[in-house]
Amino acid sequence: MIENIHRRVLRGSAEHAGALLDTLAGPDDRLWPSQSWPPMRFDRPLGPGARGGHGPIRYEVTEYRPGALVRCRFVPPTGVVGGHELSVIPVDAHRVEVRHRLTGTPTGAMRLGWPLAFRWLHDALIEDLLDNAERELTGAVARPATWSPYVRQLRALGRRRARRAAPDTANTPGRANTANTPGRANTAGTAGR
Repeated sequence: MIENIHRRVLRGSAEHAGALLDTLAGPDDRLWPSQSWPPMRFDRPLGPGARGGHGPIRYEVTEYRPGALVRCRFVPPTGVVGGHELSVIPVDAHRVEVRHRLTGTPTGAMRLGWPLAFRWLHDALIEDLLDNAERELTGAVARPATWSPYVRQLRALGRRRARRAAPDTANTPGRANTANTPGRANTAGTAGR
């Protein structure tokens, strides 16, 4: 069983943090760390029934309370029976907690994939998301998250696998081979991590 919780108490109002939450997966999303990770995308605006995910992780929104909560359940082929949620919880008039909670049971290959790779990638992504929340609410990040050497290695391995899996279009008339073009991968903001 997985129970993975990330939280950060920040100076700011629940109203401001809730408005930030409501941008999730939209055209003006300022919360999701898509500068460094695959963007979160849904097949329709944020709300119950919206399906999508980020990278290979697929889910469906099961509950949405504007300004307070987005709850999703994983859908195949993700390999986890369970879900995750992102919430904004008022602490007092001047502070708010932004919390991400993932619960579930890994199945199939994810039984090894979660403890060996996905957990560490997930943790790094969520800490980057919390950095975005802190930056939006306070104007700065007091202690920016840093990726461990292991996370950097996993990301490099993932990029190499993606390049190998990309079709070679160099000999296709009218198509350029862009698989190894600098800037092609979504790596903005990853220098020095």
